[in-house]
Amino acid sequence: MDFEISTDGARVDRDWLWETLVANAYWSKWRTRSMFDDQLDRAWRVVGAYDASGRMVGFARAESDGVSQAYLADVYVDAAARGNGLGRQLVRVMIDDGPGRDFRWMLHTDDAHGLYAEFGFAPPGPDYLERPTRLPRQRD
Repeated sequence: MDFEISTDGARVDRDWLWETLVANAYWSKWRTRSMFDDQLDRAWRVVGAYDASGRMVGFARAESDGVSQAYLADVYVDAAARGNGLGRQLVRVMIDDGPGRDFRWMLHTDDAHGLYAEFGFAPPGPDYLERPTRLPRQRD
């Protein structure tokens, strides 16, 4: 099956993405639609995956200072399109093929550690501190 990867934010199907993430992604269940739209509006970069009909089937978003660091978020591939390497393509286009290829990249995830390790993600070193979120975190 052929897919197109695009960094055109205007192509993002916000309704599909909102409905899909809230229904299927553990990290999005607590967000409101307004929060979601704000995150998309403020994103430093977005990458979408589209099937042959032009329907959105995958997505990744990043926040960045545009100089030295970026945060990878909302990497998602529709269940029907999985198994085609789209997750790898989304991450590769986002972090290796774009303006942030030399940045320090960060992300939080409970899954897909093997995928992210392929792109150099590893547990943080001794120079990284974090204050955990106080926002609610819902699970299925």
